[in-house]
Amino acid sequence: MKKIVLNLFAVALIGTTIVACKSDVKDAKTGEAETVVENVEAAKYKADADQSMIIWKANKIVGGHEGTINVSNGVAELEGDKLVGGSFIFDINTIKCTDIPETEEANANLIGHLKSVDFFDVEKFSTAAFEITKVDGNNISGNLTMKGIKKNVTFPATVSVNGDDVTISSDTFTIDRTLWNIMYNAATSDDVAASLGDKLIKNDVEIKILVKAKKA
Repeated sequence: MKKIVLNLFAVALIGTTIVACKSDVKDAKTGEAETVVENVEAAKYKADADQSMIIWKANKIVGGHEGTINVSNGVAELEGDKLVGGSFIFDINTIKCTDIPETEEANANLIGHLKSVDFFDVEKFSTAAFEITKVDGNNISGNLTMKGIKKNVTFPATVSVNGDDVTISSDTFTIDRTLWNIMYNAATSDDVAASLGDKLIKNDVEIKILVKAKKA
């Protein structure tokens, strides 16, 4: 009996820990696109394409996948040590899956599917863009454009300046992919969710933005 009680306590503790970890990932505030303000006097820092990326994680009811999408070009704008603006282009053709070895066929199949019309439709929309519209304390707001749809998102981030180098690292946050018309196996109703079962892909995708840039 004592062993059963201890096992139940362990299960409850694990469950509490999972819920606590999940709550650390906040939904990004999402709204309509906003005006981008030009910062003529700001110093320009050019993004390093190899070290600047979106880190993504998409969860299914059972399992999921994660990976990266690299910047193709971008500029951060600073006044002193304060981030005041910037714009970044992400090349969807660089999308990678990091939880399946690249040597496995499943990796290539997944990347091919993500590039297809079911997801990003790279033949029509080969890039995504993020343009900063406002920086308020450690909260960054910007217009995120994917598949030709532009929405403003707000999320917390840390900006570090070291000489001519700047690093922008967001907290991990979630966006609702359906707002950008990425609808494959989405839970659009209870009936659809029930019919998809464990093939359902959650609408909320975890995102982390990492930019490393050097003064131009």
